[in-house]
Amino acid sequence: MNKLNRTQLLPDRPGIPPMAPMPEPEVVDPVALAAAYRQGEADLICVLGPTASGKTRYAVQLAREMGNAQILSADSRQVYVGMDIGTGKDLREYGEVPYHLIDLVAAGAKYNIYQYQKAFADAYAAVRSAGAIPILCGGSGLYIEAVTRAYKFEKENGLPASALPQRVYYIGTLVSREERVARIDRRLEERLQEGLVEEVRGLLETVSAQDLIYYGLEYKFVTQYILGELSYDDMVVALGNAIHQFAKRQMTWFRGMERDGIRIHWVRP
Repeated sequence: MNKLNRTQLLPDRPGIPPMAPMPEPEVVDPVALAAAYRQGEADLICVLGPTASGKTRYAVQLAREMGNAQILSADSRQVYVGMDIGTGKDLREYGEVPYHLIDLVAAGAKYNIYQYQKAFADAYAAVRSAGAIPILCGGSGLYIEAVTRAYKFEKENGLPASALPQRVYYIGTLVSREERVARIDRRLEERLQEGLVEEVRGLLETVSAQDLIYYGLEYKFVTQYILGELSYDDMVVALGNAIHQFAKRQMTWFRGMERDGIRIHWVRP
């Protein structure tokens, strides 16, 4: 397989604003943060960031250092069973740390934001009832805002306001653009070597090609390769470009949250 490099990247797509200057990194003290949670100053810790920024690993380490913490996923594709390599579930990273909101429905099933809100509310209540600290972790901005800023939605799926967190402490994982590009390229190579194409072939036995293409990114381009619409090399380059653009859109979303008044504590994972 030809390795990706920055010269292969497509120019910025129309409609995607240029990136704002990188925020200044901070240092978050896990012990102090745990104390603030127990004192009621926060009722949820949210770790967010673009793809390949190290947010899952950071959230798991944070959970260990805070003590008695559990992770709730905020990834719109990790809810699907069998979509493992392409969504980067990396379940081994969690180790002994309990996690929720992964593998909720079969691949190909319809799943919407209000179903996620309800599933989150149930998992959030269970974590807090167990006396553990809930840490929301993910890169799906819409899912994050659906449970931390539900007032932005026209309806809340019948959930009372008390079912969702009200005092969220946001942490963003920060990497330079150059490092993010390198990480994305390296991770794509690793996922292809781990069996991404074979995963998609297996899914196509029970899920329509149209549904897999709808999920985008890895599932879109690998399906097109399997269908013979793209060569292998063209698939790799097109997929790499799409992931880079996706990461940029994620950062644009998160910086937009800041413009809306949300305080995000950016850290270097």
